[in-house]
Amino acid sequence: MLGSQVLMAVPDSIEALGTDMREAHGVDFIGVDLTDDDQVEALFREASPLHGVIHCAAYTAVDKAEEEPELAQAVNGDACGVLARAAAKAGIPIVVVSTDFVFDGKASEPYRPDDEPSPMSVYGRTKLSGEKQAIEAHPSGARIVRTQWLYGPRGGHFPGTMLKLAAERDHLMVVSDQTGSPTSTLELAPALWDVLLLGSAGIYHAACEGEASWYDLAVATIESSNNSDTQIDPCTTDEFPRPAPRPRYSVLDCSKLAELRGKTLSPWKEALLTYLGSDSE
Repeated sequence: MLGSQVLMAVPDSIEALGTDMREAHGVDFIGVDLTDDDQVEALFREASPLHGVIHCAAYTAVDKAEEEPELAQAVNGDACGVLARAAAKAGIPIVVVSTDFVFDGKASEPYRPDDEPSPMSVYGRTKLSGEKQAIEAHPSGARIVRTQWLYGPRGGHFPGTMLKLAAERDHLMVVSDQTGSPTSTLELAPALWDVLLLGSAGIYHAACEGEASWYDLAVATIESSNNSDTQIDPCTTDEFPRPAPRPRYSVLDCSKLAELRGKTLSPWKEALLTYLGSDSE
């Protein structure tokens, strides 16, 4: 979902961003163990990245991670350290995509990049491990970008699921007591390029402006698709239990990224309309 959009968002004029890089290469890593230093070094020799790496690969099955903590740790945690070591050896920066799940959701205002993480789930703990390993391996070049509630033109995601279910059912129940910022990959991908090419080492937060519950996002999605036949009712997290605990409030303060780019990501409703191919009317 994200990696493909990053490739499609390569800046039109990379020269204008202060580098002589001419092309970007997407690598799907089939047959390459990202937790193996030797294999990753061989990949770097073959791909010869000159200006940086945007690392989008991850174990994103949040609930299944509770059953496969070792695999989640290898993919989300250890691989980040391996890739960051390779990037450090090559003398290039690396952008590591992380998540709002590194926080416990007990805050009442948006989380800043320097707020203390406290993950509640295996997924969150392994993503935090990846952050730490990348920074330790490449302190001068690792840029951590935490994001949340992703959806986009490719891959599976919540708005797509809602549209599918709305076509099949006349009634849906959606959790209304978890709050975050729905974020389109159409908005996030260009921001990742800016962090790579313009940013410095450290932690950034990247999400669309505003906040919503999953219920809010479901209603906006269905309404924007002109499907008025499906009734959507709110429910609580306790009424819809999942194996992995979710942060109740995980809105991210993205002011550091906005300062770097000179602009924020679009408001979440506007970004949703763009994704759905609609307009504000």
